[in-house]
Amino acid sequence: MRTMLPSPAYVYDAVRTPFGSYGGTLAGVRPDDLAACVIASLLERAPALDGARIDDVVWGNANGAGEENRNVGRMAGLLAGLPVSVPGTTVNRLCGSSLDAAIMAARGIETGDLDLVVTGGVESMSRAPWVLPKPSKPYPAADTAAVSTSLGWRLVNPRMPREWTVSLGECNEQLGEKHEISRQCQDEYALRSHQRAADAWEAGRYADLVTPVPGVDATRDQAIRSDTSIDALARLRPAFRDDGAITAGNASPLSDGAAAVLLGSEAAASLVGRAPMARIAAKAAVALDPRDFGYAPVDAANRALAAAGTEWWEVGAVELNEAFAVQSLACIQAWPIDPAIVNQWGGALAIGHPLGASGARILGTLAAVLRETRERWGVACICIGVGQGLAVVLENLEVGR
Repeated sequence: MRTMLPSPAYVYDAVRTPFGSYGGTLAGVRPDDLAACVIASLLERAPALDGARIDDVVWGNANGAGEENRNVGRMAGLLAGLPVSVPGTTVNRLCGSSLDAAIMAARGIETGDLDLVVTGGVESMSRAPWVLPKPSKPYPAADTAAVSTSLGWRLVNPRMPREWTVSLGECNEQLGEKHEISRQCQDEYALRSHQRAADAWEAGRYADLVTPVPGVDATRDQAIRSDTSIDALARLRPAFRDDGAITAGNASPLSDGAAAVLLGSEAAASLVGRAPMARIAAKAAVALDPRDFGYAPVDAANRALAAAGTEWWEVGAVELNEAFAVQSLACIQAWPIDPAIVNQWGGALAIGHPLGASGARILGTLAAVLRETRERWGVACICIGVGQGLAVVLENLEVGR
């Protein structure tokens, strides 16, 4: 039997909305409309592209309980004006949903099943609904409580071990103790994230990566605090333990936003009307103890680099989603890299972390950073609640092999 070599998958374009704070600038916009906004923007940025030539929409979302229900990937494609003949599906791997969507689309391209795919993700944590469990029998006499679906565990199966279902913050307090990462180190890392994000916006680096949302006066990511300081961060109270190190300042904020990435085969260049930005060289998914989810990017990135036949010394840029400063520091310390190459344009601590959109954000940002810095290899990786991690290795096509 003849074995077919995979065809490479390429990143052709990436765009996102500004990310809004919880209850902030994007709180009035439905998540399906946010998703439609970035898909429509991809089409506008490729005027030569006939939307009917898109083979699929593969979309990430972590909630699915509110206005993004009923397969938001399909709904967003229709709302964006794609022909009804273009299918769409929705992926849920929590915080990794949109990076997972890109991985799935890349596999379809590599096998030859697909030529051109719109991937991405969306989350409106502001508009995430409260839910009520359905009673087991009619006319219950007892009270019941509404449960927020914005973040974290809800309606937990009682058979799940309690140590696995503690809050995300408590998991990362434990991670900080295990790796001996101080509050001061976490605050210093958070400050760097805000400074880098603010500098990147001021330098215009996000000008081609971010599209406005119609009807909303939002020109940049709302949570960035260019005027914060180490003293201001140090004054914040711990959020999960009385004597803890994690605060609202060194954890990613609840956020709203959408991001999209256009992936295709080499032949898709003629459809898009431009050359690709980067090649997806490898990808990896890993799992570990749910309490250690913040550390999962370590093995995910290592495995992806091994699959790409690349080593850490060759990597010039890393986009690591900053769920918490402590987990980001733990990952960076585990890799033989210069911390300066990580999140060079700021990270989620400043930019925000709308769960279903963050994977697409870091993938698109990585492609842009590689192009600007003229580095050949980059890694995008993300931690995922309940003990998982994803990583994708990109190769910059503008750098000679």
